[in-house]
Amino acid sequence: MRNLWFLLFICSLVLTACGGRANAQSDASAKKTIEDTGSDTIVNLALAWAEAYQKVNPEVQISVSGGGSGTGIAALVNKTTDIANASRKINDTEIQDAKKNGVEPHEIEIARDAIGVIVNPHNPVQQLTLQQISDIYSGKITNWKDVGGENRPIVLLSRESNSGTHVYFLAQVVRLGSSTDKTLFSQDTLLLPSSEGIMAEVRQNPNAIGYDGLGYITPDVKTLAIASKADGEYVKPSVETVNNGKYPIARPLFMYTNGEPAGDVKTYLDWILNPDGQKIVGDLGFVPLQ
Repeated sequence: MRNLWFLLFICSLVLTACGGRANAQSDASAKKTIEDTGSDTIVNLALAWAEAYQKVNPEVQISVSGGGSGTGIAALVNKTTDIANASRKINDTEIQDAKKNGVEPHEIEIARDAIGVIVNPHNPVQQLTLQQISDIYSGKITNWKDVGGENRPIVLLSRESNSGTHVYFLAQVVRLGSSTDKTLFSQDTLLLPSSEGIMAEVRQNPNAIGYDGLGYITPDVKTLAIASKADGEYVKPSVETVNNGKYPIARPLFMYTNGEPAGDVKTYLDWILNPDGQKIVGDLGFVPLQ
């Protein structure tokens, strides 16, 4: 009889342990993860959103990674992310590839951004026109003296071609918004993998010129005033000049999903677009939608 009670006691311990493991596994599986991949311009904003949202909704984990807009859109096409961050619009080829793979890209504008043109603080140049910037980056102008600066060679800095900022700058600045223009970046352009890399190089190189999203520009570089035309108004990038349309190098920022967002992804995106999410946009130096 004593042996029988001992066996029953051991069985009860085993069942309790198994039940505890099952409950732990159930709790772990209940925590849902949203994959969010893409634009390096958006990545810091996406990380800030993810951190804030998980305090509001701890049952959902947001996994954020960068790599560029092209990387994010490719992940959406390949069905390896829930959200693709992009600082440019998805192009026709990417849409076709997505549809071939059963993906219907759905676009959501989540913030706005200005691209500032930056130089070293010791550079005396204060302003440029879009045409001058195009001529500089295409290699037609190679010395700062030709745009009011000192007799120094211009060192060109750009993001890599997978960057949405690179694609936008090429289309809207180097090619001046012309869909038929085939002008390319000068072969002397140094392609850097990150916004932080461009900032670091401009800080230490008095001959450098670069461009970066407004949220990444720090006070230790000089941001140039830009005019659409030589006789136009020269304007620096800011939330105000983006919203009033005066700054000429401004763009929307996007998130893409496979079809209309639903479930936890929709709830998260709705939060991003509400005042709490948009406040973070302004706090990080980008331009809120509201």
